[in-house]
Amino acid sequence: MSTVEIKGRIPHPSLWMILYLPFGALGGFVTVALTFLATKHGLSISEGALIVGSQLLINWLKWLWAPVVDITFSPKKWYVISTFFSAIGVFAMSAIPLGPESLVLLLIVVAAANLINSVVGMSVEAMIASLTPDDQVGKVSAWFQAGNLGGTGLGGALGLFLIQALPAPWMSGAIMGVLFMCCCFALLPIPDVKAHASDKRPLEAVRTVVGDLRKMLKTTRGLLTGFLCMLPVATGAAQTTLTQAAVAGFWGAGAEQVELVQGLLAGLITAVGCFIGGWFCSRMNARVAYAVFGVMLAFIAVGMAYTPANITTYIIWNMIYALGVGLSYAAFTAMTLNAIGRQSAATGYNIFASLSNFPIWWLGLLLGWVADKHGPRSMLLTEAGLGIVGVILFAIAEKKLGANTGPALHGNTQLVAE
Repeated sequence: MSTVEIKGRIPHPSLWMILYLPFGALGGFVTVALTFLATKHGLSISEGALIVGSQLLINWLKWLWAPVVDITFSPKKWYVISTFFSAIGVFAMSAIPLGPESLVLLLIVVAAANLINSVVGMSVEAMIASLTPDDQVGKVSAWFQAGNLGGTGLGGALGLFLIQALPAPWMSGAIMGVLFMCCCFALLPIPDVKAHASDKRPLEAVRTVVGDLRKMLKTTRGLLTGFLCMLPVATGAAQTTLTQAAVAGFWGAGAEQVELVQGLLAGLITAVGCFIGGWFCSRMNARVAYAVFGVMLAFIAVGMAYTPANITTYIIWNMIYALGVGLSYAAFTAMTLNAIGRQSAATGYNIFASLSNFPIWWLGLLLGWVADKHGPRSMLLTEAGLGIVGVILFAIAEKKLGANTGPALHGNTQLVAE
């Protein structure tokens, strides 16, 4: 890989957390606030799962438009543009009355808002891949996913609180939109990153991006990372189902408990999990760490399924589950950064993100159906069983391909003092 020259100092990893907050917060608004209110406004558990499914469908397909970020404007420009329109998107979602009659419209708006919001993530991912030295991958992954998952908790808790506290739901979206735009100030200390292949003609630029992806996916590291992403391992898919009022009610939990364990507190605990996961990934192979954390999540789901159903166990197990999700997501970012290198970073990262969102998407819909038809305990056991099967399949693939389990080189970074 070519050497990347950075003028100035390496950005402090905390900046990535701030910049990624709008991406996580918009997702949290959907998965926590709207999902919890769904069954309270006449929607079934399966219909509530469709709201999250609409969001995840976009996250699964986002690799289709990721090359645009790599070959057009700089990541900084894309960040400001997409954050602005994400602010409009969260306002639009809050302004639509929630109910069976408006479900189709809401699904369309959720999909559109998440399409725009995906570019927020892509622009940050492109900057991270270009500006992160090899020895900082674990630390950066932790801060990055703290912004993602912490933002999810913050967006969910704040969105749910504001919708219920303010006179009109649209006010919650307006407040969150303003907060999104405030995150743009974190761009100021970030060095400028030129869009990859932006100096080439459109067709030639696309060919360059496709060529980079082919090289990456032909490596054992890229192939194994992609395969692991496709498996129902460490997805955290049960979180959104546990958020729904009808499911939370199985444990006797209401809006206050959901706001607590799926919102701000979950965000804080998940962020802690991100830092622990990042620490592990700086000391061991990130793919192996991801698989191990997937087994942990499976055991957590089994534990929640077999303990008495009451408010206390709902809170405790959700917190443990949130910690496991933080561990897993940090490992995902670390193994992805190790696999993609620096060229066509937005596209490369989102290829793996799309692959990983596919099992989250279909598993989330499946778990919603299982909870609807067979109850929350069966839903948790279903997730756990599929997770264990996924880890076994990955272990077989890892052994067959004989991959190098040592730390992966991300490419050389040369720092130039100001």
